[in-house]
Amino acid sequence: MVAGKKILGEERRQWILDKLMTKLSPITGGELAKQTNVSRQVIVSDITLLKAKGEPIIATSQGYLFMPASNQDTMVERTVACKHLPHRSEEELFLLVDHGVTVKDVKIEHGVYGDLTASIMVSNRKEVEQFMKKIDETGASFLSELTDGVHLHTLMAQTEQTLDKAENALHEAGFLIQSDL
Repeated sequence: MVAGKKILGEERRQWILDKLMTKLSPITGGELAKQTNVSRQVIVSDITLLKAKGEPIIATSQGYLFMPASNQDTMVERTVACKHLPHRSEEELFLLVDHGVTVKDVKIEHGVYGDLTASIMVSNRKEVEQFMKKIDETGASFLSELTDGVHLHTLMAQTEQTLDKAENALHEAGFLIQSDL
């Protein structure tokens, strides 16, 4: 980027894509806006256009990440059904990341909108702390508050055994919804 010069349209979107592809940690919209001399809203639109073209970009509470399918192919996934009050959210996320699990997202079934999914993408305590800080600073609600605490998480780990251990820990801590069947 040339200092002070605004990068326009397709050139900016290609620059954003290149930047995301080479960075392993999330980049905020604000950082991208500053580096390209445009507003954050322009970056949000650029990311939307890139996603529409099929680019594997996800938005997390820490910023944008490029997630090629090959990175996800080495991981196993499992969906778990949980229920708890908002004040236990940090405890739940810490428990999962402490077991070597990445919490990919949270999903709820809304009475009007149907399935709602939000990316979380936390893999360690620092990322959980950043996520919780952002919730606190923005005054945002947890999706699970719309469903009396009921929600799903997509979990990712290197092995099924890691997911088994994490799921057992969720059960022991009283987070899992138990089937009566």
